[in-house]
Amino acid sequence: MKILKTLSILLVMALAVPAQAQTVDEILNNYFENTGGADAWNNLESLEMTAMANAQGMEIPVTMIQTKEGKMMLKINFQGQEIVQQAYDGETLWSTNFMTQQPEKADAETTANMKLQTEDFPSPFLNYKEKGFTVELLGEEVKEGTDCYKIKLTQKPRMVDGKEVPNVSFYYFEKENFVPIMSEVEIPSGPMAGQMSVSTMSDYQEVDGLYFPFDMGMGGQAIMIKDIKLNPDLDDSMFVFPGDADGEEDKD
Repeated sequence: MKILKTLSILLVMALAVPAQAQTVDEILNNYFENTGGADAWNNLESLEMTAMANAQGMEIPVTMIQTKEGKMMLKINFQGQEIVQQAYDGETLWSTNFMTQQPEKADAETTANMKLQTEDFPSPFLNYKEKGFTVELLGEEVKEGTDCYKIKLTQKPRMVDGKEVPNVSFYYFEKENFVPIMSEVEIPSGPMAGQMSVSTMSDYQEVDGLYFPFDMGMGGQAIMIKDIKLNPDLDDSMFVFPGDADGEEDKD
């Protein structure tokens, strides 16, 4: 009887193997294959997104530009006035002070964390091993009423208040098409420290052979993508801090 019981347990375990979720690399490979192919993603040099953000009932036009070499710009149009909320030229991170309307450079810690984020383009999962990241399949969960694979992404540590802290986020890939529909990351500082910041992604649409989510939510704020341009013509000077662009020295 003991032998039969052992065989029964082994049989159950053997039958369970095919029913288990795919490996994390299989999930990610399916994701890139279903959204245009890893080669096409690797060949993407830059993109420009125009969107409409809904903030407290107001619709605010938003433009986001990112490049493979790490440059980025996020600007909004508020009451007819264009404001650079964030720009990075690969070395200097800056923004426009909302009150004074003057450009200001970010502190060293914020800039260092931004430099880490440049490896997220076009996806932190693309060539993640070469970037020194690790991914782990934690199991399956239901999110937004959809069966998903839960994947833990660990990137290079970031700095918070002068201390190095883990850089961990969680992504939920829906099981049918293998695309992420939600991500979660712990807020590291401020009044909401320790709480999870949730982002959602849906309505994937094709743009020149690659698929992007056109309906997103970040921290409870709805963002509707209006247009995406791949590899647009860009003037590098747009990313540079205005004083530096004029060849002036920083007076701070």
